Amino acid sequence: MTAPEIIDLGGGLVLRRWRTADAEAQSQAIAESREHLLPWMPWAGRVTVEERRTTLARWEREWDTGGDLVYGLFLGPLVAGGFGLHRRIGPTGLEIGYWVHSAHTGRGYATKAAAALTTAAFTLPSITVVEIHHDRANVASEGVPRKLGFTLVEEYPRAAAAPAESGTFRLWRMSRDRWRPAEASSPPHQA
Repeated sequence: MTAPEIIDLGGGLVLRRWRTADAEAQSQAIAESREHLLPWMPWAGRVTVEERRTTLARWEREWDTGGDLVYGLFLGPLVAGGFGLHRRIGPTGLEIGYWVHSAHTGRGYATKAAAALTTAAFTLPSITVVEIHHDRANVASEGVPRKLGFTLVEEYPRAAAAPAESGTFRLWRMSRDRWRPAEASSPPHQA
């Protein structure tokens, strides 16, 4: 079984496998969000259309050969962000990475997309855990695993690569047997 190339999140919001043809749109979205992304993602400061084209071609090859699964988040025709299921944590796990266009933050898109990708990851027979790693200072990123019910497993040192990073990363984990996608996509119950 393979991961879906398109995941409809509703309301015109879609996760879709990046293609090389998306290089200009992705580059424009990153450029528009540069100030928002740079404190956490140093790669955002050096993006050209040609670099995006090369990266997207590599992602296409990786997808086709069982590597990382990297998606664009689209609101209609607009690039609203980027998400990935990365094979960084061993053969039975995937790590979710994400960024959201600065014009689309604060709307729950990252949480909705991460929930859908967690569900997609667990359709792959070998995957038993999904993780999200983020710098401790990145409070916005922390909201995603927290809202989805991931468990904070540990904090670990990692050299700061971006200006806002603290050098301490947090690792959040969800296991296949604990994942409840309907609960993750519903608002929390009020008592």
